[in-house]
Formats: sequence, structure tokens, C-alpha cells
Amino acid sequence: MKAKDLRGLSVEELSKKEMEVKDDLFKLRFKHGIRRLENPSKLNQLRKDIARIKTILAEKIVTTALDN
Repeated sequence: MKAKDLRGLSVEELSKKEMEVKDDLFKLRFKHGIRRLENPSKLNQLRKDIARIKTILAEKIVTTALDN
């Protein structure tokens, strides 16, 4: 997931996307506990995606607060 794509989303869409990615990470961690994952680097990728989403979400909240 690219930051450029995320910047085009609204605050509500970003919040929804964050919940979806967190859910995916939870499911993947659960599977990893049961058996080996085919692609364990997917865990790191999802964690970084969550961080990207949170960063852009914070930027949008700050800019909307400054505009008011």
C-alpha cells in the first residue's frame, strides 16, 4: 500500500482501512501461531501499513484542526 494512495482517502475511509488491516494482521498472527506461514514477511508489511495509515490519519486531523 502506497502512501500516495492513502493520502487520497478521507479520514473515515482511513479509519476503516486501519481496522481492516489490523484485522488482517490479527488473523495472520493467529495462523502463524498454529503453523508456519508461507510468507512471514507479510506480518512486517502489515505492521508498516498500519503505521503509514496512522501517520497520514494524524496529518489529516492536524491539518483539519488548523484550518478551523
